[in-house]
Amino acid sequence: MYQLRKSCLISQPTQFQLAKISNPQFIDKMTTKRILVVDNEEYIQEVAKICLETVARWEVMTVSSGKDGIMKAEAWQPDAILLDVMMPDMDGITTFEKLQANPATKEIPVILLTAKIQAADRRRYAQMGMATAIAKPFNPLELAGQIATALGWSLDS
Repeated sequence: MYQLRKSCLISQPTQFQLAKISNPQFIDKMTTKRILVVDNEEYIQEVAKICLETVARWEVMTVSSGKDGIMKAEAWQPDAILLDVMMPDMDGITTFEKLQANPATKEIPVILLTAKIQAADRRRYAQMGMATAIAKPFNPLELAGQIATALGWSLDS
């Protein structure tokens, strides 16, 4: 666990940065993004959660099935969903279609995580309304940047 956390750190914060982020006025102005990770592989959940929390300081929840992902998305209303394609019981495409059919979740951007990604797949996913697709395995240090770029977010706080 320590090695994983260490690999997600870019640099130690300066005293100025520590003072800034501990200031209540600054904290009130921060807009923390909320990311729901839906993946049946615990290791992927853990890596994504630790790195997104560490690198981007986003709030991350994880679930291991499409069914749980739909329920959590409806209740928690994340800013984005990171969704695995290949899952038992309900795959990512079916999960995405159910999220789109639900008025409570249809506006939440979805980013697919997939081991199989080709240009034709990217076009098909875009036509379906997905924000983008990220290839697995992914570089943990680049994950937050890939999500931010796809959704037009800034990693600067």
